[in-house]
Order: sequence, then C-alpha cells, then structure tokens
Amino acid sequence: MIILNLSTISRVDGEQQVPCYFIFGDSLLDNGNNNALQTNVKANYLPYGIDFPTGPTGRFSNGRNIADITAELMGFVEYIPSFATASCREILKGVNYASGGAGIRDETGQNLGTVISFSKQLLNHKTTVSRIVSLLGDEKSTEKNLSKCIYTVGIGNNDYINNYLMPQFYPTSRLHMPDQYAALLIEQYSQQLKTLYSYGARKVALFGIGPIGCTPANIATYDTNGSLCVDFINKAVQEFNTRLKTLVDNLNHNLQDAKFIYVNVYGISSGPLAGLQGPNPCCSVANIANNGGILTCIPFSPPCPVRALEVFYDATHPTEAANLVVAGRSYVSLLPSDTHPIDIRQLARL
Repeated sequence: MIILNLSTISRVDGEQQVPCYFIFGDSLLDNGNNNALQTNVKANYLPYGIDFPTGPTGRFSNGRNIADITAELMGFVEYIPSFATASCREILKGVNYASGGAGIRDETGQNLGTVISFSKQLLNHKTTVSRIVSLLGDEKSTEKNLSKCIYTVGIGNNDYINNYLMPQFYPTSRLHMPDQYAALLIEQYSQQLKTLYSYGARKVALFGIGPIGCTPANIATYDTNGSLCVDFINKAVQEFNTRLKTLVDNLNHNLQDAKFIYVNVYGISSGPLAGLQGPNPCCSVANIANNGGILTCIPFSPPCPVRALEVFYDATHPTEAANLVVAGRSYVSLLPSDTHPIDIRQLARL
C-alpha cells in the first residue's frame, strides 16, 4: 500500500519543495563516494544497480536508495550527485557525502579499508559551503539559502556492525556495556550535529538505526535462540535510538531556529514491509558468517528474479522495494511513531 501511494505523494507535491538537499551517512545512502577508495565496501558492479536506470553506480541496492526516493518525493528532477562527482554548479542543488562503512566514530569501518567517516563528511560539506558562497556571492545569501534546504543523516549502523560487534578488530564491546556505548555515540553525534548546524543546516532529518539483528548477515553469524532475529543486537541499537530521539528534542530546544526530526527506521522496518519477504539475501554472498565484514554481492552473480518482493538485496542492505517503504513513511508518516515530531514533507514546508 505504501509503495502504491508514493506516486500520489509525488504528484501532489509537484514542484521542487526545497532549494537543495544534502545527504550524510553510510552505505544505505551512499551513491558512489566509495568507488575510487581503497576499500572492500563497494557496489559499482553488477548485480548492484541491475534495476537502476544507468546500471551500477555505487548504490548498495538493486535500484534506488532512500536518498534517491526522498529526492524524488521532494520534487527533484535529477538525483543528488555524490561529493566525488559533483560539478561546480550542481552543488547548488545539493550533495551526497555518504560513504559505505562510515560511522560516527572515526575508526569505525577501517577493518574494511578506507571509508569517509561522518567527521570527514562534515569537512567535505564545509568545503562545499565555501564553494556555494563563491557561487552566490556572499555569506548572507548562502546562509538564507541553506536554511531552507533539507539535510538527512543516516549514520550509526556501522558503529555496531563494523565496530561494536567486531571484537577481533575493535575493543569497544569489551570496554562498554551497550547502554554506555550508546551514550558515547550520542555524545559524539551531538557535537557533530552542532557542527553541521554551524555550517548553516536548519532542517535536519536524523534516521535511526534499523533492526540490524534481523539482517541475513547477523542471523547467519549469531545464534537467534529460537527468535526470528538476534535479540541482543536489536536491544543494543534500541539503546541508541531512544537516546537519538531525545537528542532531537534537545537540539530543537537549545539551537535557535533548529528543526531536527527523528525517523524511526526501526519501527518502520519491524512490521510487515508492504508484503515483502525475507530474510534471505537476493544476491549471492560468499561465506556470510565468516567473511571479515564483507557482506556484499559476489560480482556478476545473478540475483533473485522477483526483487520487488524481497527485503534484503545482499547480506545487510535493503532492496529498492524496502527502500520505498522506509522513504515513503519518513516523507509522510503512516503511523504517529514513524517520525518525531513531524515528517520530512512537513519539515520541507516550514
């Protein structure tokens, strides 16, 4: 039902809702920033992009990711370019800085090679803002323009998948209980978001962490004890999500003109995803339970034929069909719990 309603939403909104759209995060939002990096986290080969108009681009899905769909819903005619490829004037419409493997913590994902951490993404955005000042002519015009734009940040997944849950590479799980680790992440995240605010961001959608204990990778790696998912992982990320929702309220209260919202990816993803099925990956993934965190499709392996009915494309990333559900319900809430305090469409209209 959500997927069917998306075309109606986009038709209703029609014209471009905001002047620009900036995207920060990890592989759920990455659209090619990792392509030229020395890293194992890449998706610029088939079967990735098999359903995307231009084929493989670096998006970790068979088709569009959440950022692509959100851009469409906000009326953008073209997809937001990656920081790695954005041309001079393209940046006026927005930039995608997301990097597969990235996290809130700078060391997160380094077991996979080079990744662009959230801190580095913020530095890249600072460079972009300086370029926009040059294009628009002065800082005041830039500040006014950026205050109308939408920013989405989807980060934190890898601080668990490629940090806390990898004691062979990182000491965090030995040093901190789950609630302590979540508090540490939120403390650092808060400072990073204040930096983003200082660069002119005012309308910011923060995507929480989904039920990563239900990914094919984690189900294959850990004992579920008869449960459908790995409960201790889901409980740990909920510690993070609860604090993130509170952080949204604190930022809105303490930062002038700030309009942060929380997207409850966990809640949206925990119910039946519009008839989609799982938890098996659509593409072939080598040795899911013992491959050093490399959870991507085997290059050029044939994917499942009916991708529109699957939740997972590889061992951890969603299909376009699943992305449509999450993007649709973050843009227009189906349930009051989907977003807090408002949804992205309402945020764009402020």
